[in-house]
Amino acid sequence: METGLFDVLGPIMVGPSSSHTAGAVKLGNIARKIAGEDVKQADFYLHGSFAKTHQGHGTDKALLGGVLGMSPDDEKIRDAFSIAEAAGVNYAFHIADLGDVHPNSARIVLQDQQENKYELIGSSIGGGKVMVNSLNGMHVEFNGQYATIITSHFDRPGVVANVSSVLSRHGINIAFLKVFRQLRGSEARMIIESDQTIAPYILDELKELPDINSVVLVDL
Repeated sequence: METGLFDVLGPIMVGPSSSHTAGAVKLGNIARKIAGEDVKQADFYLHGSFAKTHQGHGTDKALLGGVLGMSPDDEKIRDAFSIAEAAGVNYAFHIADLGDVHPNSARIVLQDQQENKYELIGSSIGGGKVMVNSLNGMHVEFNGQYATIITSHFDRPGVVANVSSVLSRHGINIAFLKVFRQLRGSEARMIIESDQTIAPYILDELKELPDINSVVLVDL
């Protein structure tokens, strides 16, 4: 197993713990990417170790700071509560049992100005790294280390091929591609991870494909 300098030294961050702060910020960042920037309500359901130590380790401020667009090394994380209040973003923290998940896990529910709700369940797995396990009630798996395209689409023949064709035509190499669904022929999620930056016009082209309901880019 290869060990990099980042794995030894850890991430550059504000806070006492990479798991409870840096990873928490990243989970908030991912939630913001999925919901968009006009968040008006943020609810955080804290599980396990997050629930027990979120105030002492600053996990609450880190999660909220991520939703507000802050990076792990942003000094303003310490003032996340007052910054959210000044921006008109309501927030609340709840203790919850999320079942058989990593101890450092949270369910993040965001609501935008148009009353749309977005939900993810993710875990901070150490060293500032995260894993997203659920998106809007559907099981998924991605870690935010790559530029990640997330589609919501109908589970029909040709959808994966059409998306892959668009990316290939624009010279985008797919590092990993996973498809998740609950029932055959129903709504599905495609997680496409790439080493390359995905330009907005490529996302627009994907949105126009048949059977595609939505396309979101998570690029941290």
